[in-house]
Amino acid sequence: MVRQVKRAFKYRFYPTDEQAMELLRTFGCVRLVYNQALEERTRAWYTEQRRLSYAESSARLTEWKKTPELAFLNEVSSVPLQQALRHLQAAFANFFAKRAEYPRFKSRKKSRGSAEYTRSAFTWRDGRLKLAKMREPLDIRWSRPLPEGAEPSTVTVSRDASDRWFVSLLCEDTVPAAPASDRAVGIDAGLTALVTLSTGEKVTNPKHERRDRERLARAQRELSRKQKGSANRVKARRKVARIHARIVDRRRDFLHKLTTRLVRENQTVVIEDLAVRTMLKNRSLARAISDAAWHQMRAMLKYKAAWYGRELVVIDRFLPSSKLCGACGTVHGQLPLDVREWTCDCGAAHDRDINAARNILAAGLAASACGADVRPQRESSRMGRSAVKQETQRATAGLPRL
Repeated sequence: MVRQVKRAFKYRFYPTDEQAMELLRTFGCVRLVYNQALEERTRAWYTEQRRLSYAESSARLTEWKKTPELAFLNEVSSVPLQQALRHLQAAFANFFAKRAEYPRFKSRKKSRGSAEYTRSAFTWRDGRLKLAKMREPLDIRWSRPLPEGAEPSTVTVSRDASDRWFVSLLCEDTVPAAPASDRAVGIDAGLTALVTLSTGEKVTNPKHERRDRERLARAQRELSRKQKGSANRVKARRKVARIHARIVDRRRDFLHKLTTRLVRENQTVVIEDLAVRTMLKNRSLARAISDAAWHQMRAMLKYKAAWYGRELVVIDRFLPSSKLCGACGTVHGQLPLDVREWTCDCGAAHDRDINAARNILAAGLAASACGADVRPQRESSRMGRSAVKQETQRATAGLPRL
């Protein structure tokens, strides 16, 4: 079975000075239009109790272009500006559906510069991409080929904090389903072992941020000593950003390889529903949890399972997977975090992480069979704590507080 999917192909490119100036102007105008429209919508709600639609925001944009103060909006392509309004409309739709928080204003310093071009604002011919308001095509490094005969429907240009330019092309792609398999795997996430599988395999956490922590700290100290507004401070800031980019790139690459292997080898993948945002509020664990990137791993598993015709099952986070005996089903009342192996009253010996992964798999298969979530009764607040939360505390117990 072959699936048609919308797939983004991201490449690095090197703009000329003229192209860079045009893109930077476009980024600034996109940010301005987004913030202006958000301010208008907020004012309309609090003063008139009225919601502005996309059509009304688009009409306001036309009026802004006619004013002397905002006449410079006519100098850039109008398509990225309209796309900014569509993104704001989607943000409000998610907010009213309670899927996201209230939209925030885009900061010039903190927000990523980007602009989205639809089919009417770029030319794609013979593998060369030319954007509106530009005379020359972009100098793109084609690190991998596009699907044969693919025509991009949307192009997104962005620049990261380390001054690297990227272009993302959204294309239709065919993804063949992976061969059918009867294998299933349960995954217990942690910090010492990034994931422990129900097969008994433990994937060591590479700890990408920790490997570059000393180098990053040294670069940040150098940055703090530079005079604000100086050219040397700009260079030092770029150096810090490049270290962060290196960490992010290595982490993403590792997670892509891991999740692709798990999805291709197993028909069913079972994971826990982790409250990562809540865990990050713990100041002593936040850095290690962010480096583990559990949320990013789950997102990759989700879309790859859909692509390859696999099933991803997410079980309730309150399942006492570490304390539950996989042999007799007894929940162990007291299990200190430093106990990595334990023996149940029935005589079964368990490795804490492997036992948890196998219990997660069993709960996921049961939930998949009956089409329901696994939500066990909690006897007390102590019994209801997530096993993965306990694992994060154990793994970082011996580390210095950050």
